[in-house]
Amino acid sequence: MDWEDYMRNTRRQLQAFNKASPEVAKGFAALSRGARDHGVLDLKTKELVALGIAVSTRCEPCVGFHVESLIELGATREEVADVLGMCVQMGGGPSLMYAAKALDAWDQFMSDA
Repeated sequence: MDWEDYMRNTRRQLQAFNKASPEVAKGFAALSRGARDHGVLDLKTKELVALGIAVSTRCEPCVGFHVESLIELGATREEVADVLGMCVQMGGGPSLMYAAKALDAWDQFMSDA
């Protein structure tokens, strides 16, 4: 999978949806800000948790968004791999497959950075 292309297409699709349903988009953005910007955990920790959930629910766009965020927040490949290891432990074989996808996304995005 080409993650750059995939995320570009995902963003295009989201823009179209947000235009078609602006109130839902505003509501989701407010929910996201509330979860992200408040509480005792730092943002990198919250993004690591989000990546774990993305892998366990098999949400490819979510994997891409959270990997990109983790790169911006200065996460290391080792931190990402540690979280992915927990996903495998909790989710077994299906999580193993998505953990491999998430690490591939990391490697591709980092090669372009």
